[in-house]
Amino acid sequence: MVLIGPSLMCADQGILRDSVETLDDCGVDYFHFDVMDGVFVPNYSLSADTVKDLRKYTKKPFDVHLMVQNPERYIDQFVDAGADLISIHAESTNHLHRAIDRIHARGARAGVAINPATSLHVLDYVLEMTHYVCLMTVNPGFSGQTFISGMYEKVEGLKAKIDREKTDTQIQVDGNIGLNTISKIVPLGATMLVCGTSCLFQANSDLSSSAIKLRVFVQEQIRLNNERM
Repeated sequence: MVLIGPSLMCADQGILRDSVETLDDCGVDYFHFDVMDGVFVPNYSLSADTVKDLRKYTKKPFDVHLMVQNPERYIDQFVDAGADLISIHAESTNHLHRAIDRIHARGARAGVAINPATSLHVLDYVLEMTHYVCLMTVNPGFSGQTFISGMYEKVEGLKAKIDREKTDTQIQVDGNIGLNTISKIVPLGATMLVCGTSCLFQANSDLSSSAIKLRVFVQEQIRLNNERM
């Protein structure tokens, strides 16, 4: 199964509730919240209050991506607000193992996010306790960037690592995930797609139509991938 997760940072912030309800009705699988502190990345974004405010409008899982320095300080706050999944950057903490443990202790699913230039070796001692790895396919901080072509090889390398270690870890990809990149990245093993301005939140495009088109396209890629196997 390949899961579609709208990136709410890319939505119209003035009609965020309407966008969530529309996307929920269209059958997306989860909602992705980018949280930025202006320190770890040069931008500010969604807060725990946003997560809490939107929680009542959908039962779909909330995936919180903490692009913040020392993310362990915020785990409890976001779980209390309604987060079901929390990913933290390997580059943002000196105590990655401890932070993952804390996410587990709070009953959420734990993810590790890594920047494009970060080696997969940072996962060597935590992969078995990680529900998903968020591979950044652009440098984090801003939407609308160009997909970094070397990340196809990185997805392939992560899939091989997961298979070698025999874990159930899922591969999430985040950054310019559009129809063109999806057709290439799903066969390599990506199973959680973070979708923003490249295929969902587009100017002069109906959100509902874009979501339905995306779902049909992803299902077709799954079918083609199964035929190849």
